Parts: sequence; structure tokens; C-alpha cells
Amino acid sequence: MDIVFQIILILYLGVKIFSCWLEFLNFKHLKRYSTTIPPEFRQLIDSEKMEKINNYTVEKIRIGIYNTVYSSIIMISFVFCGIIEWYNDFLIGFNLSYYVTAILFYLLIVIAYSFLEIPFDLYKTFKLEKKYGFNTMTFKLWLVDFLKTVIISSAIITGLVFAVLYTITNFVHTWWLWSWLIFFVFTMFMMYISPYILEPLFNKFNPVEDEELIVKLKNLMSSVGIKINKVLKIDASKRTMHTNAYFSGIGNVKRIVLFDTLMEKMDNDEIVSVIAHEAGHWKKKHVIKNIIVLEIITFIFFFAAYCLIKTDLLMSIFDIGTLSSVPDVYYCSVKLFLIYFLFGIVLFPLTPVMHYFSRKHEYEADRFAVDLLNDSSSLKSALIKLSTDNLSNLYPHPIYEAFNYSHPSILKRLGYLADLGKDTNEVKHKNN
Repeated sequence: MDIVFQIILILYLGVKIFSCWLEFLNFKHLKRYSTTIPPEFRQLIDSEKMEKINNYTVEKIRIGIYNTVYSSIIMISFVFCGIIEWYNDFLIGFNLSYYVTAILFYLLIVIAYSFLEIPFDLYKTFKLEKKYGFNTMTFKLWLVDFLKTVIISSAIITGLVFAVLYTITNFVHTWWLWSWLIFFVFTMFMMYISPYILEPLFNKFNPVEDEELIVKLKNLMSSVGIKINKVLKIDASKRTMHTNAYFSGIGNVKRIVLFDTLMEKMDNDEIVSVIAHEAGHWKKKHVIKNIIVLEIITFIFFFAAYCLIKTDLLMSIFDIGTLSSVPDVYYCSVKLFLIYFLFGIVLFPLTPVMHYFSRKHEYEADRFAVDLLNDSSSLKSALIKLSTDNLSNLYPHPIYEAFNYSHPSILKRLGYLADLGKDTNEVKHKNN
């Protein structure tokens, strides 16, 4: 099994080295175009602002590489250097029930990793984001958010691990199907409760006071069959000056959520264009398509797990010993962790494919917004402001974009909108 172990280690290192190479490639590409201000941005960006954008991007690239190396060392130490075997023996030594031991196996890993990531999170928040004028969060608020996240994650992991182990115990041959159904129900449930239970734990939601904007949004959405229940403003500015907006809710009844930072920087027409784009995602069924893809991947994962868990192949490859006094169902949880780890390596080559379709969805949503508004100028203006305010990289390398961008790069997107605008003007001219 040593050769298989070595191949897995080489593949994992290959993925991480390639990820770092992409960051370096993106850095070199940025340096090549760092002084060129695109025509679309010349009213908002001067040479000083362009330098700020470049510096922010470079610093994010640098910390991204450090973080990748750091997390890789942790994972290699845990999986490939014997810590996982020690950790497994350590938990078994407490002689707890196998359910509790299995839950602790995952729970302690997640909690430990959250604490190990604290240095990078603190640096990003209070050094990098503060330096470029984004961070408005106090350390107390950061700590409260961190603790809330750990508690919520722990509760979710406890419930899911217990549910999967229960199916393994009680449905020997079909547990993988029941586990997949549990994850499907959980995904849908989280989509429903998150806007009403989880999100309010971190932010305050207040009704938007601009009646003119509310009327515009509701009338526009009703014209495409979307009923708006509420138009809310979120107090994002107590954490960051980044801007955003989104839909939430299930079915045809939606809530529109606007960052207060967005409302401060955009006029009503630009906000409407952003929401029209979000409406495009719903009307084009992008959310449903993404859920289907996710569930297909989850289905494959659980079926693969079912096939592998029946043997001790993984335990042999990673040299993890088993005890006859410990029920096999506990070791199923260890095997599931190893399968999840391997799945990340196997799925990495598919990353450009997934991002390709995600970017395709963004183009479709842009077209929907332009057709709905019969105009592209407001959306172009909104995207330029979003990109400028967020100091977005204007020149990502095409290969880096393929692997890391779920949205098209801003210049490609503006070019697409310009072409849509020409088509719209031609239609207007013909109608006249």
C-alpha cells in the first residue's frame, strides 16, 4: 500500500503547488497591465487609485499563498504523518459510545482547524482589510462572530454525523441512499431557515425607508412573476465597507436584502439593475441547477463511500489500526473523512468546468436584466462602482480566472453588456 499512499501524497501536493502557481501567474499578469486604466474606469480611477487596486490584489495573492502552504502543512501532518492514527487511538481511549466518539472525531477537527486559522483571519481582517479601508469590525465583534460560527458549525456537524451513523447502523445496504436524502433535506432546510434564523444572528435587518425604491423593485419583480415580501437593509457597515445585494427565500416569494454600504454608493436605477440581475438567476433556474449539480456530487460521494467503507482498504493505505473491541460503525466515520479528503483531490480538475457554468449563468442573468430593463447602462455603471469600491483586480490571468472566478472578470462582463446595449439600441431604432 506504500505506493498508493505515495501517489495520493504526490497528487495532493500537486494540487496545492498548482494552486500556488496560479497565484504567481496571476501576480505576473497583473504586473504586466498594472499601469493601464481601462476606458470604462477613467472617470472613477486615477493612477493613484489604480496603484491601490494593484497593491490590494498583490497583498491578497501573497497572503493566499501563505495560507495555502500553512493549511497544506497542517493537512499533510494530520493525514500523512501519522497524527490521524494517534488522534484515532486517543479518542478510542476514552471508551465512550461509538456515536459520541465518531461525533468528536469530526467536531474536534473542525474546532481545531478554526482555531489554527485564527492568525490568518485576524491578519486579513485587522491588517489587510483595515489598511485598504474596508474593515470596520471591532475585535470584540470578530470574537463574537467567531464563537457563534464555531457553535453553529458544531451543532450542524453533530446532527449530520449522528444521522449518517444512524443510517449506517440501521440500513446496512441502503445507508448511502438514506444519507444522501438526509443531506438533500438538510440543504433545502438551510436555504429556508438561514434568512430567518441564522443570518439575523450576525446582522440586523431593517426595512428600506426609500418608498420610491421599494415601489420600483416590487413593480419590476412582479412583472416577471416574483412576489417581493420585504425589501430589507442589512447593517453590513459595522463589519466591512464592501458592497453587495442578494435575494433570499423559497418559491416565488422573495426578500431583497441590500447592504447599507451599497445604498450609500449607488443610485436607485443602479440598485434596481443589480436586483434585476439577481432576479435573472431565479428566473433562469440557476439556483435549482446548482442544487442539482451539488446533489449529484453528493450522491456519487455517498455511493463511493458505500463501496469503499465495506473494506479496510483506506485504513490500510493510511496505516490506521483497528481494534476488535471497537464497533466497525465507528471506523466508518474515519473512512468517511478519508474519502472526503480524497474527493477534494479528485474533484479539483473539474473546478474550471464548474466555474465555466457559473460564469455562463452570470452572463445569462446580465442578459435577463438588460432585457427586463431595456437598458444596459445602469447595470454597467453599477458593476463599475462595485468593482472600484471593492478594489477588484481588473486584469486576472485567463487561466487563474478559469480556476478561481465564479463570475466573469469585470472587463469581459462590461464588454458583454456593451454588446447587449448595441442590440437593445438596434431594437429601439427599429421600433421607432
